[in-house]
Amino acid sequence: MNLEGVGDEVRCRAFPVTLAGPAIRWFNALPQGSVTTFTDITRAFLAQFTTRIAKAKHLINLLWVTQRSGEPTRKYLDRFNDECLEIEGLTDSVASLCLTNRLLNKDYRKHLTTKPVWTMQEIQNVAREYINDEEVSQVMAANKRQPTYHPARQPGNGEWPKEHSKDGTPAKTIKTFPRAGKFTNYTTLTAPIVKVYQHIADKGILSKPRQLKDRTEGNKNLYCDYHKGFGHKTQDCFYLKDVLE
Repeated sequence: MNLEGVGDEVRCRAFPVTLAGPAIRWFNALPQGSVTTFTDITRAFLAQFTTRIAKAKHLINLLWVTQRSGEPTRKYLDRFNDECLEIEGLTDSVASLCLTNRLLNKDYRKHLTTKPVWTMQEIQNVAREYINDEEVSQVMAANKRQPTYHPARQPGNGEWPKEHSKDGTPAKTIKTFPRAGKFTNYTTLTAPIVKVYQHIADKGILSKPRQLKDRTEGNKNLYCDYHKGFGHKTQDCFYLKDVLE
């Protein structure tokens, strides 16, 4: 509302139009005759509501944004960025210094010390790799803590019941082993199994897969990155799931 050039009487009458909630209740409770000029009402309003006026945070607030023990780096960066947005005049040099000093992720912190100043965009770009490494390590550690379960073999689970030939003699037992995993339940991953595999494939973590029998004759539409062969998709590979488990 632009009231430039108008007198105090008009301003005083227009002032309550801009109020709502507790502010309008305060205004209606003012003693009659207590306001004679717009300056009076301005001073009274500020005296009542100064503590409710949001103030910009100081740089010192950023020093208290520390990564907590056990807090994922992704979550910490979200908190740090939110705090940065509330600080006026924050420079990249101060932000990167505060972040480096408060990080618990040692590898990420060491990387940030390779140059004196990072922009916040550079910090975010570099963070992706270290966050992915951290989350994959957490998944692998959680999988190792899971108890190993070996289900009993039942007919239909890798073994078929014996058949009898026409002459009444027992026929040879036909055994087939369908492509199934060792476990009945698998730990839920924080990322698709294909992305997890792509991230750790070159790190020497996974054991060498067993060679597929039909590598060259499998369905060409179904390719497994782990086996480097055709016959099933990577996301359906129980061998890979077992290794990750």
